[in-house]
Amino acid sequence: MASSPAVLRASRLYPWSLKSWAQLLRSPQMKQVGRIIRVPARMAATLILEPAGRCCWDEPVRIAVRGLAPEQPVTLRASLRDEKGALFQAHARYRADAHGELDLERAPALGGSFAGLEPMGLLWALEPEKPLLRLVKRDVRTPLAVELEVLEGHDPEPGRLLCRARQERDFLPPGVRREPVRAGRVRGTFLPPEPGPFPGIVDMFGTGGGLLEYRASLLAGKGFAVLALAYYNYEDLPKTMDILHLEYFEEAVNYLLSHPEVKGPGVGLLGVSKGGELCLSMASFLKGITAAVIINGSVANVGGTLHYKGETLPPVGVNRNRIKVTKDGYADIVDVLNSPLEGPDQKSFIPVERAESTFLFLVGQDDHNWKSEFYANEACKRLQAHGRRKPQIICYAGAGHYIEPPYFPLCRASLHALVGSAIIFGGEPRAHAMAQVDAWKQLQTFFHKHLGGQEGTIPAKL
Repeated sequence: MASSPAVLRASRLYPWSLKSWAQLLRSPQMKQVGRIIRVPARMAATLILEPAGRCCWDEPVRIAVRGLAPEQPVTLRASLRDEKGALFQAHARYRADAHGELDLERAPALGGSFAGLEPMGLLWALEPEKPLLRLVKRDVRTPLAVELEVLEGHDPEPGRLLCRARQERDFLPPGVRREPVRAGRVRGTFLPPEPGPFPGIVDMFGTGGGLLEYRASLLAGKGFAVLALAYYNYEDLPKTMDILHLEYFEEAVNYLLSHPEVKGPGVGLLGVSKGGELCLSMASFLKGITAAVIINGSVANVGGTLHYKGETLPPVGVNRNRIKVTKDGYADIVDVLNSPLEGPDQKSFIPVERAESTFLFLVGQDDHNWKSEFYANEACKRLQAHGRRKPQIICYAGAGHYIEPPYFPLCRASLHALVGSAIIFGGEPRAHAMAQVDAWKQLQTFFHKHLGGQEGTIPAKL
């Protein structure tokens, strides 16, 4: 009876195939005494994470499982809850090797939320339980906890839980100080590594408003003193973007330039979406800016009027008749804005030819918020036509609008503050995830090169 596969099935140790049973009989751990085969006791499955416990959000984690049966099919499931309790989940099917081990750096996923060799797929493939949610971290002082589970078998209904582990992923790296800023009109958070001084960067997000610090805090851990800057809908700042004054942003640049923990002579700018557009305007009108990274930004002023010392940039025109509707009922607004190369809309074109800084444009070629690649190319043409240094443009096929630090899941669709309804942002999950890893490395290299930092602060493994 001890050698009967039927007994093992009945005992629920594992529903082995004849092939798996034959492999076990040939394994060196098997001992035969007379006609009796002694089967070693099953080792409990263990989920191993490296690094274990805690790490920064932008660090990769190695995920492995030991103590499985040879070629055992399992399902791995990841889940986390954001600060409001919203659930994000991903899962993938795997098969253990002949030794009962599973290493996501060597084993391809057989299906689920993703397929193929994707060691970090369980993070970047996370999807919200409720549609239209974007994973955002608002309080960088606390981690996001990722729960990982190993379940027996494959879909449609994986079996019992074999093991689980929990990893806390931090947003405030060791050695980075968080200092709220209320200096004059400037509202934000200063995040310097210690001890300084380090190159300074102003970091801004888009039309969502408020203050987001998570990209700034992670970047501070790479050797930069970063000011996460709010510019509307935060504390006593304006509630809308209808009218913005560049003097406010100039005050923020001067705050950094005069700070003892900031290494001059100039500062860098980093912005995504509307924040990227504002970085273009800042670099064009203001002094003291050495390098700017524009992530899916516009070359035209959008959404409101921009003023600076008697000059005005009107917003580019909008034609809502060009809105398309997807099969899911979401708006596709990629064609809504007028071309800033034609008619009166030329007045909204940001005068990038005035800029003295170096530029890096990071572009998602499947951006459906607006025509980011077109804007980057037009900015490049204008700069070169006026004898300025040619900017670097890096385009990512299959990447959408919100190119975030590594391992943030793709936001396919969400509510848009200016549109007032749900829109699609574009992107294919795997391509977008790969773009985020590379873009994060590229922008660090760019800033270290042009702001005088040290390349060595970029981790070897991204």
